[in-house]
Amino acid sequence: MTVYRDSAVVLRVTKLGEADRIVTLLTRRTGRVRAVAKGVRRTRSKFGGRLEPFSHVDLQLYEGRNLDIVTQAVALDSFGSVLAADYPRYTAATAIVEAAERMTAEEREPSLKLYLLLVGALRALSTTDREPSLVLDSFLLRAMVIAGWAPALRECARCGSPGPHAAFSIASGGLLCVACRSAGAAGATRPASSCVDLMAALAAGDWDRVDTSTGVHRREASGLIAALLQWHLERGLRSLPMVDRTAATPLGRPPAGPSDGTAAERPQPPRLDLAVPAAGPAPVDVSLPAGLFGPGTAEPLPEVAARS
Repeated sequence: MTVYRDSAVVLRVTKLGEADRIVTLLTRRTGRVRAVAKGVRRTRSKFGGRLEPFSHVDLQLYEGRNLDIVTQAVALDSFGSVLAADYPRYTAATAIVEAAERMTAEEREPSLKLYLLLVGALRALSTTDREPSLVLDSFLLRAMVIAGWAPALRECARCGSPGPHAAFSIASGGLLCVACRSAGAAGATRPASSCVDLMAALAAGDWDRVDTSTGVHRREASGLIAALLQWHLERGLRSLPMVDRTAATPLGRPPAGPSDGTAAERPQPPRLDLAVPAAGPAPVDVSLPAGLFGPGTAEPLPEVAARS
């Protein structure tokens, strides 16, 4: 069997037999991969908690006929502990990993940009106080851009005439000018101009403009983004209606204590250690753009060994 090594984010896990799991991964080099982690559910498993959802890991796998087999796992980022401790962050992360899986229709089709976008989004959720719903909406917009479904937010989606335009059509893929709307664009709406500006800022990573937006425009933009994604995927994300769009607890601040007045200690975000394992090659500069999800979310990722 072919042995290969790759870095990956765990998207989903499914029970298999008494002690195994099928792990769905978005890898850096290979795209979406399903692999078996043998014995991972045993108490003394060598994998520990490194193959839980949201984990960013460096893996060694055997390429199987139907499913690959995970033989080694080294943690690169431990996002799960921070995300699981805060419900708004957790629900946003759940929608993000589901979207990443749905937007990789074919297994083993490399998607480096989506992988880097996913790592950046999870890092932003777990290491910054950025509002989780804004990180989610920004991820969905950028993922649609990567997939070739970029909405027209500055020009007419049909004729390309420059804006500003008032009408927005989900079926047409963005704004419509007066002439194109009159030509039979059914179901067009008229969102607030500030809502469209917010969507453009989320797509461009202009967080200074995003932070000045109001709750009304954020909710309107979230609805349009969800509708656009559902139109292209032909069905919505199951986890999206469950997203808690209230503000998350600031990192480093303990959440409200129980009814007896005692404060529950909140786990601190883990230190990001992206050092390459000793046996691995030297890192290369494939960092995310600096403004992707705000400062501190674009870290260089380690290169991985090619297939042997």
